Parts: sequence; C-alpha cells; structure tokens
Amino acid sequence: MRGLKRCALRAVVVSAVGLAGSGGAFAAGALAVGACGAYGQAFGYRDIDQAQSSALQQCRDPGCRIVATLRKSCAALAIDVQNPCGAHGSAQASRLGTAQNNALRQCYRGGGKDCVIRAFVCDGKDKG
Repeated sequence: MRGLKRCALRAVVVSAVGLAGSGGAFAAGALAVGACGAYGQAFGYRDIDQAQSSALQQCRDPGCRIVATLRKSCAALAIDVQNPCGAHGSAQASRLGTAQNNALRQCYRGGGKDCVIRAFVCDGKDKG
C-alpha cells in the first residue's frame, strides 16, 4: 500500500512539473513605444504576433513601434518628465530592476534631465 501511495504521489508531482513548465513556454509579451510618452503593453499571450498586435493597439500614437518582445522577461520605458516629447529610453532584461535601470540610463544618455519610468511589463504567464 505504501509503495502505491508513493508511486501515485510521484506521478502527481511529475505531472504538475510538466504542466508548469509547458505553460510558460507559450507566454509572450510586447512593449510598443510612440512619441511623447505614448506606449502600449501586452503580456500572457500564446504567441509574439498576438502580443505585438495588442501592444500596438493600446499605444495612442500612429508612429508607435515595438521596442521589445517578451518571453519570460521584462521591459521598461523611461521618459524625461520635464519634456515627455524629448529624451526617452527603453530596455529589456530577464529581471524588472535591470530593465528599468537600463531604460533610465538610456534616457539620460539621450539628454534627459529628469528621467522616470513611464511603463513596465513582465511576461511569464499563459493567457490562452
């Protein structure tokens, strides 16, 4: 009886690990950026095309473009709060803090004087 319980428990654990591993493999996200701080973000989609389309639809500028596609990663957008139509930066990394720091650095390198994070997105879920 004890062997049967152990075997059943092992099967449940293996199944749970398999499901957890496969769900994240389909996760996809995107960050779109336009002029003057416009942005759109998407996460948890099954494929990159859906995520990009959603991010572009949310972005309120006709010149929006995809700056990051995500699979178990993060992206951030930084703008100069004193001049939102001026310097900005975007970055993608495996960790949110790294993406935010790199986006801020890029904003300052572009001439920003008071750069702040305008948006960020991380993807690791399966939206279905």
